[in-house]
Amino acid sequence: MPHGQASEGASPHSGRRFLVWGECKNLRNIALLGAAWWTLVGCATVVNGTNQDYQVNRTPEGATVTFTSGDSCVTPCEIELRRKDDQRADVSLDGYKSECVLIQSRFCGSTFGNVILGGGIGAVVDGTNGSSNRLYPRPLHVRLVENGAEGEAVLLDEDGEVRATVAEHNAKVRVDVAKTIGVELAGLTGAEAAETVAEG
Repeated sequence: MPHGQASEGASPHSGRRFLVWGECKNLRNIALLGAAWWTLVGCATVVNGTNQDYQVNRTPEGATVTFTSGDSCVTPCEIELRRKDDQRADVSLDGYKSECVLIQSRFCGSTFGNVILGGGIGAVVDGTNGSSNRLYPRPLHVRLVENGAEGEAVLLDEDGEVRATVAEHNAKVRVDVAKTIGVELAGLTGAEAAETVAEG
């Protein structure tokens, strides 16, 4: 049969069909390798890491902030904290009322992408090491109250707008945070404290 001539009964497009099939197989293999990689390491682990740079500020500046992790800094500052750990931040400055702020480790949406791209194992990896969590509030920006002055300490957002009073924020997250840092540090008392300990 002359070179380049199709055999009788063969489609002139059969060669192209095999070429396309080969390309598809290569793409499929690449996709499978990618999915396996995401599964093994967890997508949030790769994208986010297990630690988070956490910004701390205070009005006025120069306050000492101490975390339950043992870390501390003087505002304004940035400190590296583990994403999966709830914290209590104690803020103090001469001439102002000291405050404590409960910092909650919250699940974020990146794990949904992990389940789609990497499967359940990747999601378990991220869930275990906390890489799919975020610390809240972030940044931690507290406006304290001078000694002898009226009013309450408040949390500010990135634009300097009031998010909530420190007391309101702490009340909202206290039960959840108490499960990891303990009822005493979280400020839980009475029935709520007993129930949290029982759930342990």
